[in-house]
Amino acid sequence: MDYGPTCEVGYGGKTRKDKLVNDHFYHVFTRSIAQYRIFNNKREMSRFIESLSHYQLKSHERKFSKHIKLQDKINPDNPEKLVDIVAYCIMPTHIHLILKQLSENGISIFMSNVLNSYTRYFNIKHIRKGPLWEGRFKSALIKNNEYLLHLTRYIHLNPTTAFLVNKPHEWKESSYKEYLNTTEQKLTNTDGLFDFDSDTYKKFVEDQLDYQRELGKIKSMILE
Repeated sequence: MDYGPTCEVGYGGKTRKDKLVNDHFYHVFTRSIAQYRIFNNKREMSRFIESLSHYQLKSHERKFSKHIKLQDKINPDNPEKLVDIVAYCIMPTHIHLILKQLSENGISIFMSNVLNSYTRYFNIKHIRKGPLWEGRFKSALIKNNEYLLHLTRYIHLNPTTAFLVNKPHEWKESSYKEYLNTTEQKLTNTDGLFDFDSDTYKKFVEDQLDYQRELGKIKSMILE
């Protein structure tokens, strides 16, 4: 299967290289300016996760500022979406997403809406002005299902790699709990992608915990 070109799309939808391709999967990553802490508590992270659900839709019957409950965001009578969210992890200074683009320019529009919305919220709350995110979000094409599966593990282990928690299930601001079927929240769509039960996936992820932490230490030393 030809998964198309690898590309990067600028913040606000400005294309740097080739356009992202519908029905393909991408690892999308962005971080704050100068590693500024942009998620300071559970409420801020929860608010961002709610926006991920809200802005999946092509059209919105009500503004996100109304703070609709997460389970009310996806209207079954209006299911048309820009993207599917396969996995996510919200960290204090950055975010990881795995997205499947469903509509033309869907990822660009989705990311622009989500990042701009959170910037407005954060700046009002913290009485500040100016941009919050680094200049562009980065995207990398995911070329096959094996890499897709390993990437979900990398993303779900991010909080443990950063020593924020001891086990990935302790970090509530990721899709790991959905993969383990330990939450009623259903933001991700993995239908037809993977063939495992929750216990198998938990072992697959947590067997790699110490190794990924060591890699994280090595990376930090190289960058210092």
